[in-house]
Amino acid sequence: MAVWWYQSPRVAKPPKWVFHSGPTCIYDEKPIDVLKEIAARIEHEFKQLPVAPATIGSQPGPHTLRGNNTNFYANATEQTFNITLLGQKVHITATTTTYTWNYGDGTTLGPTPSHGAPLPDDRIGEQTKTSHAYTTTGKYTITLTTHYTGTYTVNNGPTLPIPGQVNIPSPPLHLTVWRAITRNYADNCNQNPTGTGC
Repeated sequence: MAVWWYQSPRVAKPPKWVFHSGPTCIYDEKPIDVLKEIAARIEHEFKQLPVAPATIGSQPGPHTLRGNNTNFYANATEQTFNITLLGQKVHITATTTTYTWNYGDGTTLGPTPSHGAPLPDDRIGEQTKTSHAYTTTGKYTITLTTHYTGTYTVNNGPTLPIPGQVNIPSPPLHLTVWRAITRNYADNCNQNPTGTGC
């Protein structure tokens, strides 16, 4: 409540009011420290944001060979959000930090800072920081959890860190692992085009 202050000598009858100062704010209770309240709630708000999950890619895929390196990689981006909290404009930035891979055969990797990347076609099969070689054939489900940390500003003020992190699972990737069989044949396919192996 805004208050303007006036004063008058006690002996004056009727009072002769003279402006003293104002306006000043009068509270009926202790005022709320808005920045402190936002800081206390920001971690909870961060975890409620609709952070988009990373997508998983593989080379080769959706089929690969037993014993060969299959390259996996995540496509993830920094994301920003604008919310109103306690009547204040809050800008939040979610940034990827680490990734946890589960290759579906009991093997995991991470948390690791490496998100991997696609390889040129002539390099598919090379070992990478996020690749995996399956030892048995079958159908596997690959999952990924991307770990995000956050920062925030209030009314375009200084950038502040958000405690904790959010862990966002990606839609699973399904992969089939096959085996390759190599055989040698003595037939001359030029002379016998219908021969075994031709």
